Amino acid sequence: MFRISHCDPRPRLLALLLLLWPVLSFATDPADPSLSRLSLGRALEIAAERNADMTVSALAITSAQANVLSADVSPNPSISLQAYNVNPRQGIGSGALPDKRVDTTVRVEQLIERGGKRQWRTENASHLVDASRAERIEVLRQLRLLVTIAYYDLLAAQDRLAITRDTANLFKATLDAAGKRRAAGDLAGSEVDRIRVEALRASNDETQAQAEHKRSRLALRLLMGISTPPADLRAEDAWPPLQPVAPQETSAVLADNPAVRAATARLLAAQSALRLAQASRTRDVSVGVQYDRSPASPMNSYVGSNTVGVSMQVPLFTNNYFEGEIRAAIAQVDTAQELVHKAQRQAESEMQRAQNELQSARTRLAMFQDQLSRSAQRAVDAAEFAFRNGAISVTDLLDTRRTYRAVAIDELQARVDYARADAAWRAVIMESPGK
Repeated sequence: MFRISHCDPRPRLLALLLLLWPVLSFATDPADPSLSRLSLGRALEIAAERNADMTVSALAITSAQANVLSADVSPNPSISLQAYNVNPRQGIGSGALPDKRVDTTVRVEQLIERGGKRQWRTENASHLVDASRAERIEVLRQLRLLVTIAYYDLLAAQDRLAITRDTANLFKATLDAAGKRRAAGDLAGSEVDRIRVEALRASNDETQAQAEHKRSRLALRLLMGISTPPADLRAEDAWPPLQPVAPQETSAVLADNPAVRAATARLLAAQSALRLAQASRTRDVSVGVQYDRSPASPMNSYVGSNTVGVSMQVPLFTNNYFEGEIRAAIAQVDTAQELVHKAQRQAESEMQRAQNELQSARTRLAMFQDQLSRSAQRAVDAAEFAFRNGAISVTDLLDTRRTYRAVAIDELQARVDYARADAAWRAVIMESPGK
């Protein structure tokens, strides 16, 4: 127990913590443990759920579906109420409202659309829904490609950091060995200084690799739509294995391309809009029914009457024959047709480019895996053993070490290029990454 005094801040602090507890508990929401060992599939799932572009594309579909509801309806009827033959001198009389000396008319009108306007208007809106759905698939396709590339960039940054860290540790061990040889009089001080310079350069490379690692995590985080990821966000999947490039039918790939499908749907919408514009030349008819009530009054010789009438209204195309609307709709159809051709050319070019890049990246990576990496590893192992036993000079050791590091970095870059090319090819053929 403690005694509360006016100067004791503990009760105030306790009350403040109780008030802020909901906010603090919300702000410190525990991170998803799967992010510390992130797989590519999990990254794609999170991006599809949280990415802002996916949310916007979903809202675009909802808006387009609402436009279909608005288009597939008939015009609303209108009702009008009119009072006339009011004599300011004699007034409207006394009594209830039906006894007033006022002539009244109640009229109901209905516009009847002709020429299939409702059909073309609805088809236009429906095709726009199809376009929005295809565009959402295209957004998802591009997002999956970007996330896959960012994921492998993070994996490459992790491997590059490991390479530079191992190289730095290796130079530290070499520097220690060189110091012992110098103490024994077997190595000149200038040679030790050269090794020390290389060790400092390796340490600097490790620092740069750490900065690149942080940038890669940030890029992947932004694509996934995560605002506060854990500090140990790590890619855990292996690099994609080398696989032969399966031939694909160009026409089938183009038919499944969501960008081409979206452009085709917008072409169909433009054609429906053209038919709607042409249907404007078909005259709509307005029909009406009215009820007239004239109570007995001095204005009509004290004789009351109730009458019913019908009417029909047809527009006269004397000034506007909708030439401008039809020409604008034709231009929209021509524009949509060109956009379809453009989307097809882009999809075909994307397919050819992705296939060529995948074949080239596959050949380059296979060369590293079959020859270069093994030869460089054997050379650096032999050089390390020979230097420890005084068989080679520092210059020969450093040259071998540089060659090995360059080969390791080049092989890692070849893996990145192949992973990027494989992701781009799978995006073209609409296949999920990682299969």
